Amino acid sequence: MQILLIAATAPEIEPFTTANSHVDVLITGVGVPSTIYHLQKRIHQVDYDLIVQAGIAGSFNADDTLGKVVLVKQDCFADLGIEEKGNYIPVFNMGFADKDEFPFTNGWLMNMDDNLKYADVPKVKAITVNKVSDSELQKQQFVTNFNADIESMEGAALHYLCLQENIPFIQIRSISNYVGERDKTKWKIKVAIENLNQELTILINELTK
Repeated sequence: MQILLIAATAPEIEPFTTANSHVDVLITGVGVPSTIYHLQKRIHQVDYDLIVQAGIAGSFNADDTLGKVVLVKQDCFADLGIEEKGNYIPVFNMGFADKDEFPFTNGWLMNMDDNLKYADVPKVKAITVNKVSDSELQKQQFVTNFNADIESMEGAALHYLCLQENIPFIQIRSISNYVGERDKTKWKIKVAIENLNQELTILINELTK
C-alpha cells in the first residue's frame, strides 16, 4: 500500500518521521488553502492508495483528557457562512448551497472508509475553521450549529479533496487544548504530539502489514 502522510507542520509528526522512512510525507502548511494546494499538487504527481492526515486539535468537551487521540469520521468548513448581529448562519442553512451535493452529505464531509477500523481510538465529529480565537460567542455559535467534538484548521480540506478525487483517507488527531483557551501554558502540546505519534505508528503498521 502506498501511503502519503500529511501534516500542517513538521513538529506534529516528527517523532514518526524520525523513526520511519517507508511512508511518503508532505508538510502542507497551516490552513485550508495551503492544504488543498499542496495536496492537490502531490496527488497529480503520485497515485496514492491512502492519505493520512495527522495533527493536533482543540476539543469542545471540557471533560476530554488533553492528549487524547481520535479519528475524524466527519468534518466541515464551519465558518463558511454569514454573521449578522451576533447570529451565525452556515452557508447550507442559507439556501446558497445544496447540503447534499457531492461531496457533502447533509452539509458534512463524511469518511466511510473501512480503513478507519485499523485504529482503536474514538471516532469523532470535527469542524475546520480559518480563525482560531478565544471568543466565547464564536465557540457557542459552532456548538449550536455543529455540535462537534473537535476543531482544526485543515481537516475538512483533506476530506473535501479526497472525496472529490476518490482517494481513501484518514484524519487522526490528538487533543492539545480546549476550544477558546488561548493561554498556552494550559495546553499540552508535547503530550498530544507524543500520543499522536504513538497511535500513528500503530495505525501505519496495521495498514502496511
